[in-house]
Amino acid sequence: MKFGKEFKDEMVHEWSEAYMDYGGLKHLLKDINHFNTHRKVDIENQESGIGKIQHKNSMKLSNGKLFIPSEMGQNEKSFFEKLDNELEKVNRFYKDIVEEAKGEADELAKQMEALIALRKKVKEKDTKGDKAASSKVTSPSKASSEAEQDQLDFKEEVDKFGENIIKPASSPSENRDPSLGEHGRTPSDVLECVKIQNTSDNPKSSVERLLLGTTEKECRFSQEELKEIEEKLKKAFVEFYQKLRHLNQYSFMNLSAFSVILEKYEKITSRKVMRSYMKIVDNTYIGSSDEVTSLLNKVEATIVKHFNSERGDDIKLVRQERKREKHSIWFLSGFFCGFSVALIMAIVLIIQTRKLLDKEEATVYLDSIFPLYSFYGYIILHMLIGAANIYLWRCYRINYSFILGFKPGTELDHKEVFLLASGLAVLVLTACLVQLHIRMDSRIQEHETFVELVPLGLLIGLVLICLCPFNIIYRSSRFFLIQSLFRSICAPLYKVNMIDFFLSDQLTSQTQAIRSFVYYICYYSWGKSSTGRKMCHVSDVYIVFYYISAAIPYWIRFFQCMRRLIEEKEMKHGFNGFTYFSMLLSVVFQSTFRLRKKTTWKVWALVSSGVAALANISWDIRMDWGLLQMKSRNFLLRDKLLLHHKTAYYIAMILEVLLRFVWLQVVLSFDMRPLRGKVITSTFASLEILRRGIWNFFRLENEHLNNVGEYRAFKSLPLPFITDDDKVGKNE
Repeated sequence: MKFGKEFKDEMVHEWSEAYMDYGGLKHLLKDINHFNTHRKVDIENQESGIGKIQHKNSMKLSNGKLFIPSEMGQNEKSFFEKLDNELEKVNRFYKDIVEEAKGEADELAKQMEALIALRKKVKEKDTKGDKAASSKVTSPSKASSEAEQDQLDFKEEVDKFGENIIKPASSPSENRDPSLGEHGRTPSDVLECVKIQNTSDNPKSSVERLLLGTTEKECRFSQEELKEIEEKLKKAFVEFYQKLRHLNQYSFMNLSAFSVILEKYEKITSRKVMRSYMKIVDNTYIGSSDEVTSLLNKVEATIVKHFNSERGDDIKLVRQERKREKHSIWFLSGFFCGFSVALIMAIVLIIQTRKLLDKEEATVYLDSIFPLYSFYGYIILHMLIGAANIYLWRCYRINYSFILGFKPGTELDHKEVFLLASGLAVLVLTACLVQLHIRMDSRIQEHETFVELVPLGLLIGLVLICLCPFNIIYRSSRFFLIQSLFRSICAPLYKVNMIDFFLSDQLTSQTQAIRSFVYYICYYSWGKSSTGRKMCHVSDVYIVFYYISAAIPYWIRFFQCMRRLIEEKEMKHGFNGFTYFSMLLSVVFQSTFRLRKKTTWKVWALVSSGVAALANISWDIRMDWGLLQMKSRNFLLRDKLLLHHKTAYYIAMILEVLLRFVWLQVVLSFDMRPLRGKVITSTFASLEILRRGIWNFFRLENEHLNNVGEYRAFKSLPLPFITDDDKVGKNE
């Protein structure tokens, strides 16, 4: 692999602007090479004086800087000027991040001090039980003796931990003993200086924070509380370890880049410069500091020794291995895709050869089962578009796994999502083919009851697969999706993460699938008439739920926006909530108009739908995509763009407007009775899913560019303890 590709692949995406501009320097070398090849050189003189030339072309240091010969061309001077600037940029960024990491290490050391004290107190509570509470009278000498013993035990326990607990190389107190109990404090003294932060993300904690207005809670000294704190602190250590690893890799790759680019320069110009310039690099902070390596070793030792029992599991936890590409995925994807095409052709042939569309009874039956299978069609289409999104995100180096909060190493790539989509398509098409073949064949009508249960059996089977506890069919991804879906449905009782509102936005484009699920319930419950036909389309209960179900995703997103408005105190979440509330009102007015057929409700439906469409278009383009910036150097776009062709952004904005109003027209002119109406509705529902796919790409592109601009490459995890430095200073 060429170094340039390796250098690009090993980059931390969000730090890309802080890396050495290897491509720019390489471009300057091409200019130098082009200039040198067109120079007229006396070959004979060069050969006769080669020893002298080699001596002359050896560049040396002068006062710690590289001496630039006067005969050097302007291109070469520009090269070294840019090289110096890149070295300064890389060194400054590395030093800033290391200082930030040392501050985080100091805070984690304080957290470990509090954790040791809490462990000691919990252990004492478990061993003594109610013995201390039952002792009414204690002599002063005995109390003093117990206090001294408690202090010695704590000191011994801290010393045991102290060898591996991280501590910055240059802390505020340089001569401070690594032992955390050096000032003679007991666990009680330490815990008096800290408060436990209520970082639990559940409905009960959310209500408590809302009513009490505080995130602090008192220590209960229970095993459950200790386990919860240990788990949170362990996650903080692992995240910090990953940051240190990336920082170490940043140093290594940049130093390697300087070496490689100088080697290329020597080969082109025959000037011996690498050894001299690398001395300058080695004398910089990034070239000489070993603080990151030291912190890495201490953090790893702390995680392995104090947060788990099996070393192998912990090493696997902190050192994430890259996913290996499996050729079987390509094979199965191709097989399922070809099988799906064959099944589609078979279904079309059955409909054509048996002339089902010309028979009234067959047409009614097709009309009744169409929503049962279109439900899966919308999901499969969304999965295929999601696979295309992931492919494009990978092509343009958008760190979607970090943005959406996937656990490193468990995120699905485009091949795996396509495999799942094609596999699901095979199951659905097979079920549809079997049902049509048996139901429409007069010779096997006795199996009609069994055939009617095929769609229900398919649904139950897929639900069981999603809930399967065994480590098959991407268990971690299945459970992550179920957890995120549950958090979204329970909004606003849970803290809103990126994946939560991103998934909820996907649901707003799946309103037709949600309605099909409502049809499932009707079809297998109250929708059967006395004549044996499914009559959901004339059921008042079904029609009411049919329209109400479309409002559920918007209701979820509105609650999520309100939760973020309360927590983050930013009015933009209020405006975003208004866009979803306008959609909610639009659905209500449209549903009322469909049920009552009055002109007044039609006007309200038109007005609310128009306002909702305009509000959502402006929010999507301006806020979610970050476009339409008037002062941008790219007309009506933004300054930073990942796509090379600006036309793609203008086309995306036009499609956003058109597809929003196509969706509006679908809702207002929807006819649920004839088959033709269902086909039209499905077509427009598919266009809405396509619009969501376009939105997905540009939404994460904008989020990624924001992360790059702020060098935000790691999650900020809440720590379990709130330290009180004032109390610490007094006790010391």
